[in-house]
Amino acid sequence: MAKQTGIIKLKGTIGGIFFYKTSDGHLAREKGGVDANRIANDPAFQRTRENGSEFGRAGKGGKLLRNAIRVLLQNAKDKRVVSRLTKTLVAITKTDTTNIRGLRTLQDGDLSLLENFEFNLNGKLGSTLFAAFTKAFDRVSGEATLSLTAFSPVVRIAAPAGTTHFKVVMGATELDFANETSTFENDETAILPYTAVDTAPIDLTAALTANSTLPVVQVLGIEFYQEVNGQMYALKNGAYNALAVVTVDTP
Repeated sequence: MAKQTGIIKLKGTIGGIFFYKTSDGHLAREKGGVDANRIANDPAFQRTRENGSEFGRAGKGGKLLRNAIRVLLQNAKDKRVVSRLTKTLVAITKTDTTNIRGLRTLQDGDLSLLENFEFNLNGKLGSTLFAAFTKAFDRVSGEATLSLTAFSPVVRIAAPAGTTHFKVVMGATELDFANETSTFENDETAILPYTAVDTAPIDLTAALTANSTLPVVQVLGIEFYQEVNGQMYALKNGAYNALAVVTVDTP
């Protein structure tokens, strides 16, 4: 893979060289690869087909999760979150000891590997929030809860420069990987002053399906704001907002 330089950037194929644009800039590589029909039918590519099937399943699972928590994710993600999440879900698929290779699934894998996944590496929850919190999911009632005792924001939150206010957000989603459906509920605090001496105790609740038989993922995040002339603006368009998985509960 080569990087294009110069004023004129190319797209397409010229003389066996494929030119294309990515988030890393304009790149070029030699066109080639194995014929698709051979990959689909040649016994020599059996492992390739198995890996491709499981990778595709992980990709769909990642899309399902991202879409489910979209209302929070759109405010806290980095440009590589899709590939990072897919990598984690592929690893989960490989822990499935029930199905044979090529047919392994997320729901039969160890979904606890998703715990502590950070959706925004530019603002990790693990290096942003230092206030103790408790979280729980009651499968009988379907309630996901999260509580923080009163804390000093300037002491317990490592906010980016320019922050005047912040908000704590929590969401929970019920994921049906087999049917590619989900439910989602969320809760959040008001926009709170960052320089306050102490917050009030925080209790957030999201109610999902009672007695669900599906995996549930709970996420926690912090959004940062800057007050200008009495108006609140997402600080640097949310570039440093944090969001991470804090609970994975399986039936």
